Amino acid sequence: MHIQENVTSTFCGRGISYVQLKGLAANKSTGISVNRWAIQKQLCIAKSVFGLNDRCLAVLSALLSFYPENDIGSKSGLVVFPSNRQLSLRAHGMPESTLRRHVASLIEAGLILRRDSPNGKRYAYKTQAGEIEEAFGFSVAPLLERAAEIQAAANRILADVKLLKRTRERITLKRRDITQLFETLNNENKHEPYRELHGRFRMIVEGIPRRASIEELSAILASLTALSDELLNSMNLLDDAKEMSANHAQNERHHIESHPESHNEDQKEKSFDLKENRPASLHSLKPRIDVSVDLVIRSCPDISCYSSAPIRSWRDLEDASAVVMRCLGIAQTAYRDAITCLGRECTAAVVAWILQSNSKIRCAGAYLRSLVEKARTGRFSISHLLLSQSTSSAV
Repeated sequence: MHIQENVTSTFCGRGISYVQLKGLAANKSTGISVNRWAIQKQLCIAKSVFGLNDRCLAVLSALLSFYPENDIGSKSGLVVFPSNRQLSLRAHGMPESTLRRHVASLIEAGLILRRDSPNGKRYAYKTQAGEIEEAFGFSVAPLLERAAEIQAAANRILADVKLLKRTRERITLKRRDITQLFETLNNENKHEPYRELHGRFRMIVEGIPRRASIEELSAILASLTALSDELLNSMNLLDDAKEMSANHAQNERHHIESHPESHNEDQKEKSFDLKENRPASLHSLKPRIDVSVDLVIRSCPDISCYSSAPIRSWRDLEDASAVVMRCLGIAQTAYRDAITCLGRECTAAVVAWILQSNSKIRCAGAYLRSLVEKARTGRFSISHLLLSQSTSSAV
């Protein structure tokens, strides 16, 4: 009782509220304890919240090293009483003047309290059994009282750091996707209509600060996402416009045909080409299908999850690839372009391979377009793609 009254009077002299004193008393009565090094680690994370620096934390670590147990609790007492010389040695030889300044900072932050003796020195009275009866020094009771507050502050900071890291990663991935789209346009010699979008992209990237806050990074990510959507929509609109123009020109050629028999033959060819979704002039450019459906399924088993029944034919594989195409975000124009150049069976096999290698591919639509460009130059083989061991060896 004498110890508790003395500590209480000291707390009140240091400006500790009555509510905090009740909390300390409750902790003593219920036997609540916290691990001294766990709370030290949490303070290292949340040091900015409590206005601490590295030297303050070094002094606090030295003080905690004098605590007799790993868990801070009333069972082992709440006061440590090292001399300045001992404390300086534990703080890696810190000068006593610096030590006193940082001890004062810890007291001001409300993390420790000074329990003074009558002569101002630090010592303890022990019983005949060797147990500490009364001690004068530094009380770590505030650490016990504010353990939940310290833990919550550390968790908030860790959550903010995690969110900052994830946002930076998303920005990096979005930059790669947009860069890959522009590279595809350059390979297809279609970069002129997108020069203004590329300039905006460079401005956003060059404006990313080295040390950005989460608010700044979120705004940058939103700008890159909007630019990516605008670029994809523009590419799709341009492809649709070209397809519509080609269809009108094809219809005009049929209308000016003067021979009925030739007109009927052209209509048959047109009907066949529309069914296959590719012009007859490109039939000779399609890569030869030198693989079986079974080989495709064994190489790319993931596509079986997108079919309601076992895939046993090319038609089953085509139906499943149509579903996968939408799941991967491949534009309808890019899918039709692949069918036109590669054929339905080869396109279905390519989509199955892209699904299987999705973790290595940043933008499925752009990658499909690049494969189509390779096929147009005769540098694509579906068998090499399926039998390759990595993406780098496949392209």
